[in-house]
Amino acid sequence: MQDFDGRSLSGIEMFEGLDEAECRHLEERCQWRRFSAGQTILEQGGDSSDVLFIVQGAVNIVNFSQTGREIAYANLSAGESFGELAAIDGQPRSASVVATEATLVAVLPAERFLDLLKHQAAVTFRMLTRLTGMVRSGDVRIMELSTLAATQRVFAELLRMAKPDAAGTGLYVIHPLPPLREVASRVSTTRETVARAMSQLYPSGIIRRKGRSLYIMDRGKLEDLLATMKAG
Repeated sequence: MQDFDGRSLSGIEMFEGLDEAECRHLEERCQWRRFSAGQTILEQGGDSSDVLFIVQGAVNIVNFSQTGREIAYANLSAGESFGELAAIDGQPRSASVVATEATLVAVLPAERFLDLLKHQAAVTFRMLTRLTGMVRSGDVRIMELSTLAATQRVFAELLRMAKPDAAGTGLYVIHPLPPLREVASRVSTTRETVARAMSQLYPSGIIRRKGRSLYIMDRGKLEDLLATMKAG
């Protein structure tokens, strides 16, 4: 497959299992665009319908309240995709997408994407799984906003963001730890509230900061603490 300056779809999750010829065919039909950190890739309400695949970098999916407060939906990294909804239903973009670091995306026109879904059942199934996950995640966040206090939502978000440490330590890690304002945006609170919530966890050793990483030293304790707060 071609790899001109990183221009390859081999790492895209949705295309896992496609043969080399099919991947090359898709690569030839993509436009390749680079974005700097902080640059807007898509605007909420825009009428474009392309599907975008993150080859390098990372992005935030965001929206804005009527008062202009940013609300973050998700952070996506290399291998993931966005823009599928507009490609499928032809409606305006439901959210804005902003690069959080230097990012390379492959842009596939909607008609090419829909044709792919019609002829590649494996790709269609992965997309359906992804969309199902988005619905479930939205349901969880709505429930949390309705039933949890801000500190509880911060703890729940830390658990959600943490992934098993690739170094094999047995710990969970958030890397890189996003700015506190971004965490606040995800759980509809303030940066100060996020800082206060996290400060409650440092003395007991439940979390530990190391460089750009936040380690959850005892995931069970954090889960128990959240459950106790919910019960109270």
